[in-house]
Amino acid sequence: MNILYYDCFSGISGDMNMAAMIDLGVDPHYLKAELDKLGLGAEFELKVSTCACSGIKGTQVHVCQDGKKYHDRGHAHNLAHDLAHDHDHDHAAEPSCEHAGHAEHHPAHDHAVASAARHEHHHAQHRNLAAIEAIIMSSDLKPEVKQTSLRIFDLIAKAEAKVHGKPVGEVHFHEVGATDSIVDIVGAAICFHALRVDAVWASAIELGSGLVHCAHGVMPVPAPATTEIVHGLPTTRGGTDHEATTPTGAAIIAALTSRFTSTPAMSTSKTGYGIGHRQSSRPNMLRVFLASDDCPAHM
Repeated sequence: MNILYYDCFSGISGDMNMAAMIDLGVDPHYLKAELDKLGLGAEFELKVSTCACSGIKGTQVHVCQDGKKYHDRGHAHNLAHDLAHDHDHDHAAEPSCEHAGHAEHHPAHDHAVASAARHEHHHAQHRNLAAIEAIIMSSDLKPEVKQTSLRIFDLIAKAEAKVHGKPVGEVHFHEVGATDSIVDIVGAAICFHALRVDAVWASAIELGSGLVHCAHGVMPVPAPATTEIVHGLPTTRGGTDHEATTPTGAAIIAALTSRFTSTPAMSTSKTGYGIGHRQSSRPNMLRVFLASDDCPAHM
């Protein structure tokens, strides 16, 4: 059995997941071509770079809109950073790694397209589940990619509905409804099916610590939606000094993983590193493996 194993020692976010999948071998040009089937090409630009974190070379992904870099902070920002610098969702922090070169860079859109993208981005921040489903189902993506994407979104929608005390159909997403989060989630589905693995295993999920600032105010880590999504899953807390796992990252793991184990018996064949965008008390990266469960017995 071919296995994709997630080592979530420093948590998981949507952009870290896409970066790890590319580092594992998913062609970024293929990923971009598939994402273009969503019909949102005027809203975003996918940039993929190679970089190093704690001396380990990996891949980092930026989903850029209107020339600005965004990364998945799920619901929130680092509270101390926001209070010190008065940043909002449109001003993501600079990458916390040393760049080693660019693997992919798509040309910037012209001024007219950028202006339209700005207008659309404002409205995209408040897409509801029905609008997101319509975008995905009307696309030319493969049926299995559509199904997996909607399964991930459904987990987030149910978590948001529970937190806010509303029916799922009345939940209007903010950060998770934005274009960058749609790209993260559909990108996760595209990459998963591109790898053609038989099963997904994962370690316990590090959630992080501290406080975060989101559209609804100051909240503890993990964010409420993340807490709902990871019910019943093995997690750890306090290993990082920030929000290590976002709702998007939690939903990706919850939707794909069939087995959680921190001591897997498997034979690995390849390793990938998805580098995050923060300075952290431990290496801010997601490590993934391609492996098989035919590990020979030791003599």
